[in-house]
Amino acid sequence: MRKSSYSMIFIASFLLLFFTIPTTHAESKQIYQVGVDQLHVRSAPDFDAEIVGQLQAGDEVTAFQEKHGWVQTYYNGQDVWVASQYLVEVDGPGTESQEEAPSNTVKITEDAVHIRKGPGTDQTILATAKKGDAYQLIDTTSDWHQIKLDDGTTAWVASWLTDQPTTDTSTTNNNAPNSSLSGYNIMLDASHGGKDPGAIGINGEQEKDLALEFTHIVAEKLRNDGATVTLTRANDAYLSLEDRINISEDYWTDAFISLHFNAFTSDASNGVSTHYYANDADRQLAEHIQNALQKHTNLNNRGVRQDDYHVLRENSDVSVLVELGFLTNSYDLQVIQSGEHSSAVANAISEGLHHYFN
Repeated sequence: MRKSSYSMIFIASFLLLFFTIPTTHAESKQIYQVGVDQLHVRSAPDFDAEIVGQLQAGDEVTAFQEKHGWVQTYYNGQDVWVASQYLVEVDGPGTESQEEAPSNTVKITEDAVHIRKGPGTDQTILATAKKGDAYQLIDTTSDWHQIKLDDGTTAWVASWLTDQPTTDTSTTNNNAPNSSLSGYNIMLDASHGGKDPGAIGINGEQEKDLALEFTHIVAEKLRNDGATVTLTRANDAYLSLEDRINISEDYWTDAFISLHFNAFTSDASNGVSTHYYANDADRQLAEHIQNALQKHTNLNNRGVRQDDYHVLRENSDVSVLVELGFLTNSYDLQVIQSGEHSSAVANAISEGLHHYFN
């Protein structure tokens, strides 16, 4: 009788425990989409951690924790981590019901986005949009969306700065197999980002925004010339200097190019320059790019300089850093914001790479 009583107590305790185990999943977690062709899934929030799988462009990721530029999620039943700079935020489950934007609407995904008169970076800037602004979509041509402004007029915005990009952040241009850069892997590093604004211009312009804009334009040019291009950041995300190096070394990188804008206490400082750390290959690439910048841009030539920048010193890949003008010089800033400068820079970097590899 005593044994039977103990058995009943044990069974009742087990059932009570079973039905009162709390669920470990929160009711609402942020959801992201993968914004690159392939994204490594790792066992820990570190670029040196074991790769346990791959995600593809458009795959959804539910974030259960975010830590130092990494997102924790589930993959094949295990806790894993992915780098957050390759994710695009979307509406998560369990949030309050919101009216969804119609399918013919595009939303700006970055700050300080230029709205232009035509589909191209050399077109006149009509206005500046901020992150979250939405516009009616009229048409799409290549990498540009035609939109309707509040006053009823039409304008154009780069698709890669909206929630409906027409290009990936990492891709090969398969339509140009015989182009000068076909077969080469280029890593473009948009400086600063997120909580780090970088240099501040005369009218409050932030280096991080211009660096990202120019990086996308350079990437488009290099892809058109056949290169495979990967970005350390494709949006306004903060990355440490070590993160940038790890991203580059996580891929097969033929050349690493970090894009910056300069600033100084004196408004007399001006011009463009290209920097390298030590070895001969870095110096040669720097010279080719600087020569092309002198040829294609209308800014003072500050030459090639040897410097101890972290992204150069600690980088095992061929690497250079380019300063594309001074945000604290009125003439430089006017040129930088003209639209023509970004195209000139893209042409110069492409030409410099072509001469270096050949």
